[in-house]
Amino acid sequence: MSYLGKDIKKLGFGLMRLPQKDNSIDVEQVKSMVDAFMNAGFTYFDTAWAYTGSEESIRQALVERYPRERFQLATKNAAWIECKSKEDAHAQFETSLRQTGAGYFDFYLLHNLGENRTQYFDDYDLWRWVQDKKSQGLIKHVGFSFHSTPEELDSILKAHPEMEFVQLQINYADWENPAIQSRGCYEVARSHGKPVIIMEPVKGGMLATPPEAVVEILKKAEPQSSVASWALRFAANLEGIITVLSGMSNMDQMQDNLACMSNFTRLTDAQENTLKAAREIIEQYPVIPCTTCNYCAKVCPNNIGISGSLTAMNYLTLYKDKASALHQENWLVGMHGKARANECIGCGECEEVCPQHIAIRDELARVSETFEMAG
Repeated sequence: MSYLGKDIKKLGFGLMRLPQKDNSIDVEQVKSMVDAFMNAGFTYFDTAWAYTGSEESIRQALVERYPRERFQLATKNAAWIECKSKEDAHAQFETSLRQTGAGYFDFYLLHNLGENRTQYFDDYDLWRWVQDKKSQGLIKHVGFSFHSTPEELDSILKAHPEMEFVQLQINYADWENPAIQSRGCYEVARSHGKPVIIMEPVKGGMLATPPEAVVEILKKAEPQSSVASWALRFAANLEGIITVLSGMSNMDQMQDNLACMSNFTRLTDAQENTLKAAREIIEQYPVIPCTTCNYCAKVCPNNIGISGSLTAMNYLTLYKDKASALHQENWLVGMHGKARANECIGCGECEEVCPQHIAIRDELARVSETFEMAG
């Protein structure tokens, strides 16, 4: 489907959760994944200044190995992280150009707008600044990613009709979720005539390993299809989509995603009903809606392993296995050199940047109590 002068296939390679080796990105594995992606005819890559190591890795795995005209590269400006002035925010762009070596960006996003984060982009006049970069040929298309209410999205699009696209969190579990309001945000974007890039279609991997009751429903309907493929197809089935970003972390995930998206066809009524039944089951589980974006980690003064702690709690909720949950907490927090939940000082900085609106301080207290950590 053609949007914004590009003919982009429905699967995009999200570069937030790249494979790791010895606590750093495994660039050689990324190269193999890039090759598989490109060989299958897909061309859209999504990174960000805030994704530690991602921009440098994609320079080595993609930019230095393929002609620039063969792919589209997107990156993002997170003016709400470590920026005290517009010069700091502008410097993120120069850093991204240097780290990627891309020369220009096909898509450049103001990153994670919504709530108090939007004010940074207003205060630093980044709306006008990105248009200047576009006029210089350093950006082809300008848009923003967004995590907040449909009402706020409508207000931003009314104030900035020059924005060409919106990136939204959309998946079948969050479609009717009152905290995320995927449907409402999608409908607002479309009412303004803006095409949509979808992020978190598999909800940070949660929809690849949902509760067993959900797995049973999906496997009964299509034994040959992976559980994760249902989530991707739900997102790709929507109208007005530029691409669906999948944050792939290994070659198995890449191959599975390519298999289901290379010959994508629209969902049938029966498939849509299957997903509705799956969503109704998921809504019964009180999981913490963490997608491991780790924006919280970037502002936590105590270096607490927030996402690892919340993942461990979700393991306990979904699988009722405390030993496995404790193993997850030890691996994701302790073995990664992070402070544990009981060391939270309650400053609340994490909650100000959380796209999922999680009451993180309360959840960390619950983790500490559940896993009997010393105060």
